[in-house]
Amino acid sequence: MLIAVASKDGRDINQHFGHAERFLIYDVTGNDAKLVDEKKVERYCSYDQDHPLRAHLLTAITDALKNCRAVVCAQIGQGPQMEMERLGLDTFVADGPIKPTLVELAKLL
Repeated sequence: MLIAVASKDGRDINQHFGHAERFLIYDVTGNDAKLVDEKKVERYCSYDQDHPLRAHLLTAITDALKNCRAVVCAQIGQGPQMEMERLGLDTFVADGPIKPTLVELAKLL
């Protein structure tokens, strides 16, 4: 199963969904998580109070992650979380090392 991760350093889940300019795509099978791709996206968070929910960016991120079962990040706002789930992607908030965390999360899916 493919799971997208927001990470600043490629080792840990440590980036806010809205700050991610890329998502690392891992294939999780059994007790293994292997990096298979990287999807670059436009940063969702613009700090623009007049446009708090930028649906076109969420749609573009969902399109980039269309083969993934879930997205894992260090933090995500309620609006983007609800919209991502409406568009078909489960979201999880977690922190720590990517591979063991994904192996454990995959057991819930």
